Amino acid sequence: MGCSSCGTGGKVAGCKSNGGCSTGGCNRMNVHDWLSNLPFSDPSGSCKIVEITFNNGSRKDFYRNTTVHLFEKGDLVAVEGVSGFDVGTINITGEIVRLQMKKRNADETDPDIKKVLRRATDKDIEIWQQNKDREKEALIRARAIARQLNLEMKLTEVEIQADGRKATFFYIADDRVDFRELIKVYAKEFRVKVEMRQIGARQEAAKVGGIGSCGRELCCSTWLTDFKSVNTTAARYQNLSINQSKLSGQCGRLKCCLNYELDIYLDALQHFPDNADTLQVAKGTAILIKKDIFKNLMWYTLPDSTKQYPLTIERVRKIKQLNERNQVPDELEAVDVTTQKPKEVEPEFVDVVGQISLRSLERAEKKKRHHHQKDNQQKEHHQPRQQQQGQQQGQGNKGQGQGQQHQHRRDNRPPRRDDNRRNNPPKKDN
Repeated sequence: MGCSSCGTGGKVAGCKSNGGCSTGGCNRMNVHDWLSNLPFSDPSGSCKIVEITFNNGSRKDFYRNTTVHLFEKGDLVAVEGVSGFDVGTINITGEIVRLQMKKRNADETDPDIKKVLRRATDKDIEIWQQNKDREKEALIRARAIARQLNLEMKLTEVEIQADGRKATFFYIADDRVDFRELIKVYAKEFRVKVEMRQIGARQEAAKVGGIGSCGRELCCSTWLTDFKSVNTTAARYQNLSINQSKLSGQCGRLKCCLNYELDIYLDALQHFPDNADTLQVAKGTAILIKKDIFKNLMWYTLPDSTKQYPLTIERVRKIKQLNERNQVPDELEAVDVTTQKPKEVEPEFVDVVGQISLRSLERAEKKKRHHHQKDNQQKEHHQPRQQQQGQQQGQGNKGQGQGQQHQHRRDNRPPRRDDNRRNNPPKKDN
């Protein structure tokens, strides 16, 4: 099922759920309106603000609906832009917009909120599509100009307004960039009002999109909007190896999913004793390697040995108390860790040739044998006649060949003595 309003044709973009504009399949940052089916007692007091998405959900903004139309999710509308108009898609309407505005600290009564002009006409959509087709060429040309001016920046995306009067250039830069000359060149080259907007590496990954190492779409391009700081401490708490290539996402920063289960690990680690990184035993100083929150074990290693010893929390506390009294235990008393999963027994080789009987195969084999016997009998029945005919023909040909050979021999050879006798037999005396 396709979307006739947004022009996606037979298939829907995004997650390819084969939905329509009402299901949000065309937008990356989709929001489910769970209040859409609930009736309200005061329709006049309903929210007049709608949330509109641009550029397939990569940018959202709130607009005031001053028209008499009641818009639904997926409708294309023309809204106020910079010295013109822009075209966007209705994302959510109704009371859930107030919750979204409260989440973003936006005021519903703010007079600076832009307005919805009208429902997008065919002419508006045509102009919008023409300017959208210019974005890829504009991005390539803009990158070339920035490289000629030797600016340390990376252009990620170019978004042109629906009427083509304004263009927003999204870029990434480590330091501050003096792009005053760049703006003049862009305005002369593209003949639009230029706006430069700096974004981070995570925002770039959200705009570009892709598939993560988990096999699913990136969280930043589907649902994640708040980017919290991530450090390697979160990986240490979860007993993950500090491998930069494995812990980094497509944006080059640490994966946002490292923070998802961090609170659970921190709650579970509260039951483990503090200041237990080293323990003194008779064999030397035991060093803590890792903590297993699932089995409540702490793993230690002894000097001059690569073996790891799992200890219970109670045993670690007891050794710690003995060390505080200047007492050194003889051994660590490690726990024997055995897996409860039963071992899979590999099946032994059994020769079952001749023991398996399949009736269907036996029937097919019998039919095949019967057909072969019939064919052999028919061949044997026809073969003697053919042999007799062949022998007769062979004898006739042989006689003809001998006659021709004898005639040839008579023509070319001198007559033999025997031949003379046969032709001229001796006369008998009377």
